[in-house]
Amino acid sequence: MRRLVMWDIDYTLLRGGGVAARAWRAAFTEITGRAWLETPIFGGRTDMDICAEVFARHGVTDCTPETFFVRYVQNVLAVQHEFGEQGALMPGVRDVLERLGDDPRVVQTLVTGNVPEVAAAKVAAFGLSGSFDAEVGGYGTDDAVRATLVRRSLERAEAKYGEKFTPVVIGDTVHDVTAALANGALAVGVATGATTMADLVLAGAHAVLPDLSDTAATVRILTT
Repeated sequence: MRRLVMWDIDYTLLRGGGVAARAWRAAFTEITGRAWLETPIFGGRTDMDICAEVFARHGVTDCTPETFFVRYVQNVLAVQHEFGEQGALMPGVRDVLERLGDDPRVVQTLVTGNVPEVAAAKVAAFGLSGSFDAEVGGYGTDDAVRATLVRRSLERAEAKYGEKFTPVVIGDTVHDVTAALANGALAVGVATGATTMADLVLAGAHAVLPDLSDTAATVRILTT
């Protein structure tokens, strides 16, 4: 079977320089009229999950996530050039994506807590859009639970291509690892975010890398 390699975005492929977080805070105040009190932990979580926490923390009961996401996306798209200016690709990413893109046994997509439009803006800022079949991705609007994003992505890929895939999830948090394991996917951790290699191992990752700078080793793990 071909492999469906599902990439997390933030601190796996790239860091966004805080652009999305600033757009999030601004959108919240604009939509609710409330002052921003506290920033939640974003890493590895879905935007649906984060939105529920933010609304609860600020006592918001008269706004839906869907309404909020419209303004949030507008704010991100207005400053999307800043991803490339203030952020950066993580080590080795471009070479790994190119190697996998040359392999007919691999389909690459995104499984990310970001809403689809923000995910697209982030990867486009670094010229990576062509590496992924975004149609079969899993996104933060699919569900609050990250494991569901992996399942949705696999279902979309199998429906589009008419074949079964071996699923592979690569990400920098424990949430990525547990979501992979919940779906019987190969879980590959990369310690380029706040989570240590030891914690990724303890979470059950099948393989853990310090970063993606060793192209040959990374490709070998993702494809064999």
